[in-house]
Amino acid sequence: MTQDALIDTFVRLLNEKPANAITIREMTDIAGIGLGTFYEYFSKKDDLIALMIHQHVKNNAETLKTYAQSQTQLSTKLSCQDYLAQVIHFQILQVEAQQHLWAQTFLLERQISSIEIYQKSYVMMIQMWQSILEPYIDNETALQRLSLNVQRICYGFISQTLLIEPEFAEWEVLEEDILLALKGLHL
Repeated sequence: MTQDALIDTFVRLLNEKPANAITIREMTDIAGIGLGTFYEYFSKKDDLIALMIHQHVKNNAETLKTYAQSQTQLSTKLSCQDYLAQVIHFQILQVEAQQHLWAQTFLLERQISSIEIYQKSYVMMIQMWQSILEPYIDNETALQRLSLNVQRICYGFISQTLLIEPEFAEWEVLEEDILLALKGLHL
């Protein structure tokens, strides 16, 4: 699909240079489509960036939910804390594997996302955590509160780390810090 080709091209170029240095013409040339075709899908580059951010976050959420589901199917004997630690570890590995893209995504999110779009994305992530934690938390109010706080902690730690230090290397320490903060939630 042309839209996906444009997003993939943008992501590849984002690995080489900052978003503000990437032109629409450059994207269309690499994607092998005409400039007019770009405008059939997007009114401006920021629209493409917004969709890229949304898809990246959504894909991450789906990957985490799938992983978490596989963990609950493999073992019903894990405590909630151990289960969450495994999910967090997997999340850290996923972010680390695409560190540059995540650093750019967090930066671009702040530059172009309206508060409404940001809130929708945040709600999507809270719903992801609810889905992940649901096998361990029976009380709906507790599930909502815990999901919100897990999102606050994980998103805050990871996004702030990559915004301040895009070439961050101490992932094990960050994971330990996240798990330490989560212990305060009394899982």
